[in-house]
Amino acid sequence: MRRAWRCGVQALLFPGRWKVIAYASNTGTRRNLFRLRQANWRILLTPSNPKRPSDFRYAIDNGAWTCFMQNEPFNDKKFMRLVEANSADADFVVLPDIVQGGMESFDLSTVWLRKLRGLHLLFPVQDGMNVDAVESMLKTHRDIGLFLGGSTEYKLAMMPFWGAMAARLGRWLHVGRVNTVRRIRLCAEAGVTSFDGTSATMFSCNVDKLENARRQPSLLAPARAQ
Repeated sequence: MRRAWRCGVQALLFPGRWKVIAYASNTGTRRNLFRLRQANWRILLTPSNPKRPSDFRYAIDNGAWTCFMQNEPFNDKKFMRLVEANSADADFVVLPDIVQGGMESFDLSTVWLRKLRGLHLLFPVQDGMNVDAVESMLKTHRDIGLFLGGSTEYKLAMMPFWGAMAARLGRWLHVGRVNTVRRIRLCAEAGVTSFDGTSATMFSCNVDKLENARRQPSLLAPARAQ
């Protein structure tokens, strides 16, 4: 899997042949799964929806956004059960974080980084986080990628910045909550490796328009480090 992890980053070195990897939120709806499978999308597992559909590549999210929206505390036991059962073949695991939590989120994710070393980890960046601290962490841990979370305003404003840093350091960059053609294009222009969203999961008719946007590589994406 380490080779596959590196290939996900290195594929971005070939302009015009690369397209952003798409993950759909997990679902059990057969019609939607059929359409996602046809489009070669992947699935994002969460602690609240951990059952893995067959024949899909997948990644693991920590579920912090759902807890935030439902005003519930993070359930570390459910997260660890998901990781223990599925991390061996996961494209990546998103470290636990605090939505819009700034450096408090940075500290929490750092603690979990030590616990989960050896997996393909993405470090979440959030509103108010010190960018120098994040870059220093990436230079110390050379196999760690980034997950762009936080508020919508922060995500859209900072996507080019984090895209440039990920490109310069040759790291995976994933963006959460991407549900429109416009955001897919912004991901491509920022040199994002992958994104996830619920739109294709909820409505199979949305897959075609989102997939068409994903298939258009951007010449504006930053050059990536070898």
